[in-house]
Amino acid sequence: MKRRDFLLGLGSAAAWPHAVLAQPRKPNTILWVSTEAQPDPFIEGFRKGMRDRGYIEGQDLNFVLRYAPGDPGKVRAMLPEFLAIPADLIVSSGPAILAMKDAAGRPVLFAISGDPVALGIAQSMARPGGNFTGVTFLSLEVAQKRVQIVRELLPELRSLAVLSQSNHPGEAAEHAATKSAAAALGVELAYVPFPSFRELDDALARVARSGAGAVLVFPDGVTMVNRAKIAAFAQAHRLPTMFGWREYCDAGGLASYGANQTATYTRLSTYADRILRGEKPADMPVEQPSTFELVINMRTARALGVEIPATLLARADEVIE
Repeated sequence: MKRRDFLLGLGSAAAWPHAVLAQPRKPNTILWVSTEAQPDPFIEGFRKGMRDRGYIEGQDLNFVLRYAPGDPGKVRAMLPEFLAIPADLIVSSGPAILAMKDAAGRPVLFAISGDPVALGIAQSMARPGGNFTGVTFLSLEVAQKRVQIVRELLPELRSLAVLSQSNHPGEAAEHAATKSAAAALGVELAYVPFPSFRELDDALARVARSGAGAVLVFPDGVTMVNRAKIAAFAQAHRLPTMFGWREYCDAGGLASYGANQTATYTRLSTYADRILRGEKPADMPVEQPSTFELVINMRTARALGVEIPATLLARADEVIE
């Protein structure tokens, strides 16, 4: 029972001492479906947001958590089982949203790094028009900014490898924006796409053979789940790395520039609250983060022998020592 309902109940009891109090409301159930590995860095941000909005887990809110780390295909295979769960709201994290397209009739919140319009789950950003809404991290301006930061990190850089999960919705536009930014700086791209997590090892081998002086990794669920593996590969091959989110730097990446994902999931709880109160996802615009953070891992910089320019350190939102 929500605090508001509880307070209203107290007021009624005081005014009408002989009245029969209403039965407690059935708790809301949120089904959380993710391809992230556990421990999940995002569920706690979302839970915090729900607590901040007055929900008490175990009283008026229950979570059902389902994971298929790095494998949207497994989510798709288990979709009938998931949809049999009597949830009031589904929250789909990362590439799991690819499998949730068939969740007809259920309200679904998402947080993805791709383009929800290209994916077919929203008619437009301003008016999704269906049962899906949420947040997209995709920003072509941010994609270009990452290239600029790499060049600032490595002024002599001439060739940059781009590791990209090619089935990521919006990937073609992100690749084009990255290529344009690199060309403007006189940097050649070695584009290394791969279709799924099963081909990641082959893609990393192609990065090693490319002769590039650094690697930029497009942020998405597959590279996120495999962030420690990618960072370890890059350090073994003495390749400076640029990523999209700070979690990659926590796993050993050199630098990242993008939205704070934990804060975004906390923000997503605002939409969850509105939907649980009766609003329709069709009328709730897909949001995009408006603030971004630069994170630099100095331990990795020292291991690679990369000297971080003082101007870049001064702009960093966080320096991992």
